[in-house]
Amino acid sequence: MMRVGRWASGVLGGLLAIALFAEPARADTATEIVANAGCPDCNLDRASLRELSIEKADFTDARMIEADLKSSTLPDAIFHDARMQRVEMEQSTAVGADFTGARMRDADLEKSVLTGSVFRDTDLRDTDFANAEIDGADFTKADLRAAFLRRVRGARVVFVAAKMDRVDLERASLSGADFSKARLSGADLDRADLSESTLLKADLRNARLSSTDMTGADLRDADLDDALLRRTRFAGADLSTARGLNQDQLDMACGDAETRLPDGLTIPICSSE
Repeated sequence: MMRVGRWASGVLGGLLAIALFAEPARADTATEIVANAGCPDCNLDRASLRELSIEKADFTDARMIEADLKSSTLPDAIFHDARMQRVEMEQSTAVGADFTGARMRDADLEKSVLTGSVFRDTDLRDTDFANAEIDGADFTKADLRAAFLRRVRGARVVFVAAKMDRVDLERASLSGADFSKARLSGADLDRADLSESTLLKADLRNARLSSTDMTGADLRDADLDDALLRRTRFAGADLSTARGLNQDQLDMACGDAETRLPDGLTIPICSSE
């Protein structure tokens, strides 16, 4: 009995030590990350890291599932291949950050500043970018299916070959963006500003473009089959080799003398309003 009692006492003592020291270790995580300028290969799942501030932090291959990084400041951070599903980064600043290959499905990036950030080959399905600043960001081959980009702002944003089926871009301001070969089937582009944008070979089947500004846009070889073009502005746009277009669609839109259309199709002239 004495041996059992000592064994039980030792186990209880060990459990007490774990209970006493486990929580401070988590509490010190942010301090350690700042001191080490990041935490590559770390397990930071569900870590509380609000208002974390580091320049050029390295989180390569880190696990950050459901981590809380709200209002963090992480310019030029590296998140290569990080697991960041459901990460909380609302109102964060990650200018020039590199998220290449990261898994960020259902992440919250609402109202974040992501100027010049890189999201190449990144899984961003169902992610919330509402009201984010994405000037010059690169989403080449990113998976943005059903993502929420309502009211995002940015010029010269790159979405080349991105998967954007059912994406919500309502009221987005993306003048000069490159959507070449992007999949935008079923996308909501109502009242978006895509003036001077490039949509070469883009898939816009069943997309909504009500009151969308496509002034000067390049839509050669884009597929517009069954797209809603109600009050869409195509002044100066090139639709000369666009596919799936019919006269009924164009009768709801408008253009000008510089609008280029497939042979046999016409478009009403836009009013000055």
